[in-house]
Amino acid sequence: MSDESTRAAPADVRLDGGEEAAARLRAARSVLALTGAGVSAESGVPTFRGPEGLWREFRPEHLATPEAFARDPKLVWEWYAWRRESVAACRPNAAHRALAALDAALPSFLLATQNVDGLHALAGSRRMVELHGSLWRLRCTGCGTVADDRRASFPELPPRCPCGALWRPDIVWFGEPLPATALERAFAAAREADVVLVVGTSSLVYPAAALPYTAQSAGAYVIEVNPEPTPLSGHADVSLRGRAALLLPALVGRGAEALP
Repeated sequence: MSDESTRAAPADVRLDGGEEAAARLRAARSVLALTGAGVSAESGVPTFRGPEGLWREFRPEHLATPEAFARDPKLVWEWYAWRRESVAACRPNAAHRALAALDAALPSFLLATQNVDGLHALAGSRRMVELHGSLWRLRCTGCGTVADDRRASFPELPPRCPCGALWRPDIVWFGEPLPATALERAFAAAREADVVLVVGTSSLVYPAAALPYTAQSAGAYVIEVNPEPTPLSGHADVSLRGRAALLLPALVGRGAEALP
């Protein structure tokens, strides 16, 4: 396993109550990780729900909806251009790298992320589904083309596809369903997992919030890593309190000894 996964985690980080979790990771052959905004907040990415979140500054229902885009695509794109510019300056932290190390080491692994910032991919995660889409993909409202685009800014807003129609962010907006294929992969992984890591998510947004319960009902051991209690905390097999960028590398580091 790469040194990158533990470089930012002091050797004396204590996993109070986490030795059982580390032992389960040592024995696991199949792991599902579910991540939320709390992972990326430590890289400086603003969140919607935290005290410093975007919901404090904006009303997302006025911006992140198909209706808002139809009404004023330039306004919606100004917000997303600001978000892209903000996220472009952020880099993966130790939690992202720890999950990428698990991806590289385990026989069976899937990362299901609710984040749209692309930091998991930058950290090296490959076996991954982006349940809510990506800031760095565009989808044409005319021809349906989907394209990667990591530009932090556009020469004009709203941007247009070569076919002439408007691009929109390839993000799941309020009122839209999650991508069926990504959701099916995540629930299939949940049913097969030995261990589920739930990191930095509020466990409020369904259907993603149902993944650990599905896994647990199939026999998986559920580990939560989050600074605050969530609706999942009372149901998880172990719930570790603290920053993901400290706790997750320590947990993965101790669970790494028997990984191939």
